[in-house]
Amino acid sequence: MEKIYYVKQTQDELKLEEVKSLLSQAYWANKRSEETIKKSIENSLCYGAFLNENDKLIGFARIITDFATTFYLCDVIVDEAYRGLGAGRALMELIMSDESFQSMRGMLLTETASGLYEKFGFKYKDGLYMGR
Repeated sequence: MEKIYYVKQTQDELKLEEVKSLLSQAYWANKRSEETIKKSIENSLCYGAFLNENDKLIGFARIITDFATTFYLCDVIVDEAYRGLGAGRALMELIMSDESFQSMRGMLLTETASGLYEKFGFKYKDGLYMGR
């Protein structure tokens, strides 16, 4: 079956209103202001999953990093209407295949989807966060 989406690292092609719409579906980000979302995008490495037919954003993730020792994976989300198609996994594969993150310590906070992150080497640490 052919994928209906593609994934890539980008900031320029992200539409603020689409990112805000995605994050409004998340328990951890549904109250963020547009200004906060804009600033977070400007100060992060951003990744998107886009529909092939119209380039609509259906998935999003960000990395905050010092580019030397540590990265923080955050805001990984797929639009509820497109879950189950592998877009979350495709975003994670793109991020985790980046050579620059291979030697870094990674971490994330999550209350859900730990199974997805475990596939990429993350494990719960002290019951508070996931790391690899």
